Amino acid sequence: MADTYFFRIIASNGVFFEGKIKSVILPTIDGQIELLAHHEEMIIAVDIGSLRFRTPDDEWHRVIVGVGTAQVANNRCTILVDTCERPEDIDRVRAEAALERAKEQMRQRKSLVEYKMSKLSLARALNRLRETHDRSI
Repeated sequence: MADTYFFRIIASNGVFFEGKIKSVILPTIDGQIELLAHHEEMIIAVDIGSLRFRTPDDEWHRVIVGVGTAQVANNRCTILVDTCERPEDIDRVRAEAALERAKEQMRQRKSLVEYKMSKLSLARALNRLRETHDRSI
């Protein structure tokens, strides 16, 4: 059996997953990174995207995450993100409506802060829609 380590995903509404895993593949601003057991200690920014993790039974799980951070220390990995959901839980109609709202906000931006918030909303909506199409791992 391959080495495992403790893994936890915490979203703004609570603990999403907690348990032992073999590996996790995180979306970061520099691309994807895979973390295995006994990884060097680090803190890294998590970007909007698809996060995949493999449980001890060799089953892969995929979740859609928003921005956040990951901390790796003492053979434990904790992910703190603003949103986390399974692809099958995404309501496509709501995601399309959110995309249209984000596009409209981008057109009506009034300040740099509003522009950046709209850009983040747009990225989140596009990612949710992309993941409703691609359900494979």
